[in-house]
Amino acid sequence: MAGNFWKSSHYEQWILEKHDLLRERGEDLKILAEEEYQKIMIFFVNFIQAIGQDKNLSDKPHTSDKNQSSVRMQVIATACVYFRRFYARRSFKDVDPFLLAPTCIWLASKVEETGVLSTTKLLSAVQNALKKWPSLNQELVIRQQLLHEAEFCILEIMDCCLIVYHPYRPLSQMAQEMKASGIPKVDEIYQDAWKICNDSLRSDVALLYAPHQIALACIMSSCVINRREDDEQLKNWISEMAVDFEKITEIQQMIFNMYRVWRNFDESDQLLALLGKLPRPQAQIPSQSQQQPLSITNKT
Repeated sequence: MAGNFWKSSHYEQWILEKHDLLRERGEDLKILAEEEYQKIMIFFVNFIQAIGQDKNLSDKPHTSDKNQSSVRMQVIATACVYFRRFYARRSFKDVDPFLLAPTCIWLASKVEETGVLSTTKLLSAVQNALKKWPSLNQELVIRQQLLHEAEFCILEIMDCCLIVYHPYRPLSQMAQEMKASGIPKVDEIYQDAWKICNDSLRSDVALLYAPHQIALACIMSSCVINRREDDEQLKNWISEMAVDFEKITEIQQMIFNMYRVWRNFDESDQLLALLGKLPRPQAQIPSQSQQQPLSITNKT
């Protein structure tokens, strides 16, 4: 992505302080324990990814290329960040997260310039994604009008700050620098670091830290996974990075904690009870002035 991160709305408005994030979630955290909140967020990131990976969706809606079977990861990652940004400012009771999730994909596909997704295909992908969680035993009825209303709500809450800088580009640049430094087997570290970047969307790191910090934390975590943390070449290369290593350690701890919560999250056993705790929207949307919630219909 072109542009300067340090002059972007991402940096100026959407790198938050952890205490501010917890304060904004105060209303939901009266009902949910913090770990329960994390599990709900993990589920909805999984849900967004399931929608985005549906074979009926495509980066190029008008192409006949069978290899274009789902929206690319950049769109999914941006959608996940939009989802987290929205609920960093508002409660689950304001907009039904089952509506917000596909709306975030719809908006992200426009911003990432992959072409506007067909609403018919998108809503079909939502139903297909739900089948991955048979314990939910429900079908969601989402009208196109609700997508438009929810999109407006996202734009308002995010103050139209739609550009998201992801860790993928700095991660790729760091991998090239590692190769240029003569470090062996960089591809192994890079591939696992990329997966960790994807998984980090299930944590709050995208709301709290800069992309290059997340990228380096993912590389260092990958070194641990690949048992390369004692590699002298790697240690020397990392030590030369001009970063705040205290923040890198914080990111690693958040990612490892996310993996712990995710590993202990038995969706088939816990998901229904967690969703049952969520305050559900009752009426219509959303503007900051009207404070009315936006809801969808369930078919059971």
